Amino acid sequence: MSSSPSFSDRLAVLPQYLIPKQALTAFAGWVAGSQWGGATTGIINWFVKRHNVNMAEAANPDTASYKSFNEFFTRPLRGDARPIAAAALVSPVDGAISQCGPVVGDQVFQAKGHGYSTRALVGGDAALAAQFDNGEFATLYLSPRDYHRIHMPCAGRLTRMIYVPGDLFSVNPTTARGVPGLFARNERVVCVFDSANGPFVMVLVGATIVGSMATVWHGVVNPPRPGTVREWTYEMGNITLAQGEEMGRFLLGSTVVMLFPSGVMQFKPDWTPTRPIVMGEAMGALR
Repeated sequence: MSSSPSFSDRLAVLPQYLIPKQALTAFAGWVAGSQWGGATTGIINWFVKRHNVNMAEAANPDTASYKSFNEFFTRPLRGDARPIAAAALVSPVDGAISQCGPVVGDQVFQAKGHGYSTRALVGGDAALAAQFDNGEFATLYLSPRDYHRIHMPCAGRLTRMIYVPGDLFSVNPTTARGVPGLFARNERVVCVFDSANGPFVMVLVGATIVGSMATVWHGVVNPPRPGTVREWTYEMGNITLAQGEEMGRFLLGSTVVMLFPSGVMQFKPDWTPTRPIVMGEAMGALR
């Protein structure tokens, strides 16, 4: 991680330090949640064309039927659109692999010249972070055109959820190369699960114009944005989700970071950076 990002990458992200990201995100959230009839349909149709969204996969392909942009953006897919592979671990999202591989000590690789600690990622809890020392991680990027519901990579029992306030930089590949510790400095929701093979963490990372993040057990987590860490704990077994079951969603695109303990799993050999992925495809096996 000693190499430095290129000058062009640093220059490309410079405007993001200057723009009012919180205000822009709040405005985008208001627009996305508004119901403007034909104007909303026009925005949706423009978005579908601009980002080449495959509406044939949607449970409801009629763009005029969505009352708000958020309703369209978090649309469910047809029941047969994403079959769940016969694998111990499956991809929780549609998108692309930003990075994946071993956690080195407590360090997660972000991009050339950048890394961050697991403790920073989970909001400062040293005991939680230590469970993933020398483990495995995956950082998965969801572009605007992707399906934006998040599903379970394996069956799990929810034990904690932690909201961590932070910045709202973009999470696209250029920003990942240009902003140090990006995924551990952006606003995020840390979801901690226990499974038959030990604990794992799914971190939903916010970004510029990501209006909010929601989970199936809590609903919308943000806003509000109080500027302080908030935590919820759950009785063991009260909230259990099956492999492939929905666990949350983004209102506009972002990134999911997963952590697994040492010696528990290994990623498929073809899981390499920039590779496109779809929810439900085989991600890895148990060791």
